[in-house]
Amino acid sequence: MPSIPSLRPALVLAAALPLLAGCAGSQLTDHDCMARVMYFESNRSSPDGMLAVGTTVMNRLDNPKYPKSVCEVVGQRNQFAPGVLDRPVNPREAALSSRMADKVLSGERHPQLPPNAMFFHTAGLTFPYTNMHYLLVAGGNAFYEKLGRAEMAALARATPRPTEAASPRQDAAEAGQSYASTFDPAAADAASGDGEAAPE
Repeated sequence: MPSIPSLRPALVLAAALPLLAGCAGSQLTDHDCMARVMYFESNRSSPDGMLAVGTTVMNRLDNPKYPKSVCEVVGQRNQFAPGVLDRPVNPREAALSSRMADKVLSGERHPQLPPNAMFFHTAGLTFPYTNMHYLLVAGGNAFYEKLGRAEMAALARATPRPTEAASPRQDAAEAGQSYASTFDPAAADAASGDGEAAPE
């Protein structure tokens, strides 16, 4: 009776292929992976946004909970944009991300992101989590750190709260103007469309 070849090696290889598609399979360097994550995760014309993305990657690299190479951090499943390591890149647009990757890998960090700022999402999205302390919006992303309940409570206590709603008079005073100087009767007449002054 002929023997049936084992399917086990083929299944193991099939399961490993997605992992090999990352840095190890394509021989990307840490610079390549950093430039690619900056390119795909930030507005491609925003050095500030790219620096912030690179800072979050390096913050993860410095944290023992994350992998120990830039490519492994960037290639972690469900952490960055799908295909960040293998999608095509427009070489003309990639020059800025390459320069910014050089800066981050040489030690430059975004000054508004502390070492525990390891997360970001598309700016404008909201989430129901109470542990997200936002630090910066740059390159189309909102960057944040995750804080515990006690840290969030302390932060809330330290943040001054207004005692009453601001009025146009208060806004003008804070801007160093008198309230009268912010009101233009001619503009009010034009806005009403009937030539009559708006009531005060």
